[in-house]
Amino acid sequence: MTPIRKIEKRDYDQWLKLWNLYLEFYGHELSDDVKLATFQRIVHSNGGMRGFVYEKGGDILGIVHFIYHASTWSLGNYCYLQDLYVLKEHRKSGIATELIQAVYRDAEAAMASRVYWLTHESNRTAITLYDKLADNAGFIQFRKNFMQ
Repeated sequence: MTPIRKIEKRDYDQWLKLWNLYLEFYGHELSDDVKLATFQRIVHSNGGMRGFVYEKGGDILGIVHFIYHASTWSLGNYCYLQDLYVLKEHRKSGIATELIQAVYRDAEAAMASRVYWLTHESNRTAITLYDKLADNAGFIQFRKNFMQ
């Protein structure tokens, strides 16, 4: 049985632990309302949001969230891999690669034309992995924040 499966309602407590660690890694805080809404969107695939967990022995060791959306450049949807987190003690064990490949399989089955994601330029460990799994498109992100 594969250790990767869709996020389910029963995963909330373990998911929240990893989600909080992910937010801490990026130095970001979210309200409890936003965290709960995010989880519910993922579980119910609202707005094209989906998520997988990597589970071993009943413990969730990694999470990935992704969103399908239309594109002006393609007939097929794009798949934005928004969040990926693996517990620190399980990094470099292939879990992140397996989670990304699970998103690839899901996107291919959904006939998406692309999977893409961002990472911070200081996240050298992640960039080293991502260079093996995808092409760096060379774009720089600009944004204007309004609210959470």
